[in-house]
Amino acid sequence: MNQKTIRWGIIGCGDVTERKSGPAYQKTEGFELHAVMRRDAAKAEDYAKRHGVPKHYSDADALINAPEVDAVYIATPPDTHKYYALKVAGAGKPCCIEKPMAPTYAECVAICNAFESKGLPLFVAYYRRSLPRFLQIKNWIEEGQIGTVRHINWHLGRTPSPKDLSGEYNWRTDAAIAPGGYFDDLASHGLDLFLYLFGNAKEVSGSSLNQQGLYSAKDAVTASWLHESGVTGTGTWNFGLSERADSATIYGSKGKMEFAVFDEVPLVLSNDAGRKEVVIGHPENIQLYHVQNMREHLLGNAIHPSTGMTGAHTGWVMDRILGTIE
Repeated sequence: MNQKTIRWGIIGCGDVTERKSGPAYQKTEGFELHAVMRRDAAKAEDYAKRHGVPKHYSDADALINAPEVDAVYIATPPDTHKYYALKVAGAGKPCCIEKPMAPTYAECVAICNAFESKGLPLFVAYYRRSLPRFLQIKNWIEEGQIGTVRHINWHLGRTPSPKDLSGEYNWRTDAAIAPGGYFDDLASHGLDLFLYLFGNAKEVSGSSLNQQGLYSAKDAVTASWLHESGVTGTGTWNFGLSERADSATIYGSKGKMEFAVFDEVPLVLSNDAGRKEVVIGHPENIQLYHVQNMREHLLGNAIHPSTGMTGAHTGWVMDRILGTIE
């Protein structure tokens, strides 16, 4: 990993890699996006041509075992993350896995064990841990801008999409792939962020159900949790509302912070000094800082904030909320 250029391969070059992640590997000094794989060979070739990627494959094993591929980014649906991750570990290569890390905590643990046993770096694409917008919130907390943090609350609401209403197949709402549906896909981002800001959770409970009957996965979730630091948390996520909502509030002994996990609204700090709004936008490729931090980790210059272990803990919290583990 101390070589001049680390050559990455992507398994599953779908929508998320078009702008959010793929170009970030090309823009990071010392990284090269060398190969991409998709089961549809024509789509893999098209992606490679459009993005200037030297190699393309329709066979994941061929990419994983290619000697010119040094590290692998798995960007497939979560039900295949463990399958491919164990192959990458077997090939002795560092890996980054899209979020959520896997559909179950047990699978997350199996992935972590495979990489730990070989001393291989493992990352999870919870990129909010690396975004300047949320690092500003972390700085305010560490500076004591709202005193001692007491509680975090997040409400996320979405309207049913045309695809939801049409009954068209969507793996994100297939309970076999994502038991919590959009909760798995979206809420995992915020929960992981809160674990980063306030530390691991030690008590978690929740309720979940399917209210709309539009698909097999859950569409309404509520939860409460307790961080080891003593901060309490509550959340509600509903994907059958009449309007969108994304509102998070951190309450402290001397003030509060208000922000959105997804929407690029101003960060609001309220304390004895008054009310302050700060606008911090996202980079063009939202995973850029996450990818750059992987480079620093692989060079031994820093510890990445989103590793397999942190991603697995988020998986444990998700499973506890959905009631799939005791």
